[in-house]
Amino acid sequence: MDFASILSIQNHDGGWPYRKGGSSWTEPTTLALLMQSVSDANAASMERGFAWLRAAQRPDGGWPPAPAVAHSTWVTALPALLPQDGLGISPHAKAVQWLMKQTGRESSFTQKVRDELMGSATDLPQPRDGWPFFPGATAWVQPTAMSILALEKAQRYEVVKAVEERIENGRQFLMDRICSDGGWNYGRSRVLGIEAPSYPETTGQALLALRRVRSPNLDKAVATAKEYARQCQSAEGLSWLQLGLQAHGITASGPARELPCRSLVDSALYILACCALNGKNVFVE
Repeated sequence: MDFASILSIQNHDGGWPYRKGGSSWTEPTTLALLMQSVSDANAASMERGFAWLRAAQRPDGGWPPAPAVAHSTWVTALPALLPQDGLGISPHAKAVQWLMKQTGRESSFTQKVRDELMGSATDLPQPRDGWPFFPGATAWVQPTAMSILALEKAQRYEVVKAVEERIENGRQFLMDRICSDGGWNYGRSRVLGIEAPSYPETTGQALLALRRVRSPNLDKAVATAKEYARQCQSAEGLSWLQLGLQAHGITASGPARELPCRSLVDSALYILACCALNGKNVFVE
């Protein structure tokens, strides 16, 4: 699905579906708008998309995955990545406020005791706070990475010490969860005493969020990401790897054969990765 095809499947309500003919969802709508922000944007299409997002925002400042869902979730980080002048100053500020209130359940005393009993406790004297997929749940790599990127962009509009502290805490959360193979799993790097394997998409997402961190541990992470890129069999995974590596100044080539894009998310990320390889990484610029 190329740029024109993505524009062509925009729904009448202004949002985008995961696949042609489906209902509008927050994730594909945001990615379609991010794609246009670094390509030949269609002003009318973008305004309809922004209008859909503004209407879908919940009173608490967050976004649900789709309007039919009655709760704000991690996808709030995605609209917060959009330009403030497109989304709107007030919707953007409310999204940032919502993100600042979210922490993973492992921060609670009850969860710490549970982790100790299950053999999943970390060696850290004070566990770091990441972001969960759903409020009140355990923190995971993807929502943490996306929330860090969103708050970094928010700092362009207003520098607040509390935001920088929250970002740094999230970065440390990611650094604490590097797997033994150098990449990132979706959650913990070790569960019940067993080392967990890493995955391409989460490794790329974490590298994106850690672009300002300097650590010997990231050298192995970069090497792992480059190897993943050469062998990757997923278009989404390869795109995240290329985006993450480009944020560290590295251009990664993929496998010899072209990987199929099976949804709008795959296609939009592919276009965003191509833009990043040409020097324009929308997630960090």
